[in-house]
Order: sequence, then C-alpha cells, then structure tokens
Amino acid sequence: MTTDARKKLNGATSATHAATGNIQNALADAAAGVSLRQVTKKYGPVTAVESVTLDIPAGSYCCLLGPSGCGKTTVLRMIAGHEEISSGDVLIGDRRVNDIPAAQRNTSMMFQSYALFPHMTVWQNIEFGLEMKNIPEAERKSRVGEMLELVGLSHLANRKSSQLSGGQQQRIALARALVTRPQVLMLDEPLSALDENLRVQMRTELRRIQKQFGMTFVQVTHHTEEAFSLSDMVVVMSNGRLDQVATPSEMFRTPSSQFVAKFMGDNNIFQGKVRHCVPDPTSGLDLVELEVEGIGSFYSRGQAAPIGSTAACSVRPDLMQIAAVGNTSQPTHRANHITARIVSIEMTGYVTRIVLMEEKTGKDILCKVRTTDWEVESFSEGQVVSLRWSEGNCVFLPY
Repeated sequence: MTTDARKKLNGATSATHAATGNIQNALADAAAGVSLRQVTKKYGPVTAVESVTLDIPAGSYCCLLGPSGCGKTTVLRMIAGHEEISSGDVLIGDRRVNDIPAAQRNTSMMFQSYALFPHMTVWQNIEFGLEMKNIPEAERKSRVGEMLELVGLSHLANRKSSQLSGGQQQRIALARALVTRPQVLMLDEPLSALDENLRVQMRTELRRIQKQFGMTFVQVTHHTEEAFSLSDMVVVMSNGRLDQVATPSEMFRTPSSQFVAKFMGDNNIFQGKVRHCVPDPTSGLDLVELEVEGIGSFYSRGQAAPIGSTAACSVRPDLMQIAAVGNTSQPTHRANHITARIVSIEMTGYVTRIVLMEEKTGKDILCKVRTTDWEVESFSEGQVVSLRWSEGNCVFLPY
C-alpha cells in the first residue's frame, strides 16, 4: 500500500470513528426512562390493559412479551402516543405525556412492516423525518450519512427502498427511526417478517446498536427466545395485566406463575394442594410440600402459600435426571421422584428430547438431555425409567 493510499484509509477511518462518536454521544444524551402509573385502556366495555404500573430505566432494552391479545402492543402504542389512555399516567423521563401528541413526544417507532416509502431512495427515507422537523440541510446530510455508515449501507444510498432485501429494509427502517435522536425507540415485532437465520442476525445487530449507544429500546414480541436474547428486562403480560417483570435469567430460572412457566414452553408443571411450608434458610425462600393427586408429594422452593390452597410446581426438562428403574442411587432427602414410560425420542441437534408418560396418571413429561450424553445411554421407546430432581430445581408456583 502506498503512503498516499494509507493516508486516505487512515483519514476515512478517523472520519468514521468521529461520526460514530457523534452519534453515540447524541443518542446516549437523548435516552430517557419510561414510567407507567396505573395505566388502563378500555374500548367501550372491553378492558385491553388494566392498571399497569411499570418503570423502564433509561438506557435499557425492555421486551414486552406475551400471546396475541394480551395488551402488549396497546401498551407500546400508548407510550408512543398512537393510542389514548383511559386512565393513569405515562411519563417519558420526568415529563407527563398523556396529552402530548405522538409527534411531540421525542420517540420513534419501528413498525413490523417497516413502513418505508417505496418511491423514495434509501437516503430520502432516512432524511424524511428530519425534513418534517425542519432540521437544516447541512445537519440533515451529516446525520443521514452517519446513520448509513452505522447500518453499513452507505453504498445503497441512491437505491429505491423497494429494491432492497428484507434485512436491508430492516436496517434502513432502524436508521430512519434513530436519525431523529429519540429519547425512546419502540419496536413493534420488527423481526417477525424475517426468516430464521436473518432474524438471529438482526437481533444481534439490534442488541449491538442499543448497547453501543446506550439508548432506551422498548420492543413487543411473542417469541421467548427473542426476548431473552435481546433484553435487560422482560415484561410478561396476560389478559391486559403484568404477570412478571424480571431479567431474562430470573424469569428462566424462577417463573412466578403457571402462566409464565407454560408460556416459556417445555416446563413440566404439576398441580396440587399445599400440604406444608417451612422457611429454608439456605435460599431465603420457603420449602413447600405440594400434594399431587395420584402421584404423591413434591418439594419445591418459593414464597409460602396457605395450607390447603391450590397451587403448582414447575421443573425444567433439562434439570431432570433419568435412570433405569432399580438401578439408581438412594434418593436424597426430599428428592422428587416418579417413574415414567418413554413414549418418543427425538434428536434435535445438540439436545435430545425424550417424551414420557407418568405411570400412575398418564401425564406427559418432557426430559431434555445433551445428545452426546444421551448417546451413551441404552434407553429405548417403551421402557420404564426413573425421573428425579431436587427441591432446589423445582419452582413453587402459587397461582
């Protein structure tokens, strides 16, 4: 490489770093938290969202998770100002925004359909929001150039948005949402239109940008894996209410209810009645004995519930130990234990899924084992085996 070429390359690299620094400072300074206070939304006699109170810290990535119709998109639209609230307060930073129009809330929305203008070029799509805000031309050019550099599509600036691939369109939609330097970026299922491989790539890109620039992202999704991989904070909604607010790790390890445990998928849930509760000093929780009809007592850890009340416990399929009947070690104190018949064995790659049927009640059970470990076992379909798990790996679900 010649000296002149090296100087040009170094100059271009320095300019890129300077541009990135400018964006980073502007977006980080703009970031604001979101607070909902007893927010309710009614459509006539139907209550879509009921008494939601939630604090989303500035600079965090929050995912609203739940099935269709649970109210998560309505919450997002109320924050954005696209939906009026029936009662309660919405705050962005310290500002109450109930009566402030969407265009004046200093937020941006990235829609599921991307909503790009097909007759405009990539540059014009990104610049459009700045024109609406009457940003001077020189600053518009600077900001659009920075955003194209950020999403790696500077070479497509003059191409029509309709000529882009799905992944490229998503990047342009993100650049258009960020170019106005919003305090909060809201994303309404932005990855749902992409195929699986591209979905994984783009969620990595979203998380990278959010972390790099310290922005506040609030995203709606119904994919648990997507919420866990992206967010600092997961909010599970059910029937217009908040069911659990936690970090991905906390929610994965300790779902708070049967609904959350079921929604996350694959958890084995046993319903019964609370028989006994004692404090467990080692965990700071309570050790709960649950009487499951037809099977017996299971022990789990959680918050105490009234004796005789209906409740449940949950165990993840990867935390179950599987062994041949009559060829197991002596059970430890309070170890949970059942016998079950193997119904099917499915190798899915790194993990092998074993579907079983509990011998006494016919209840379906799911066990997951690393494929490399399963391949050394000699179990087969139709065989009766022993399943056991400790009380520490069993989560008490009071409702």
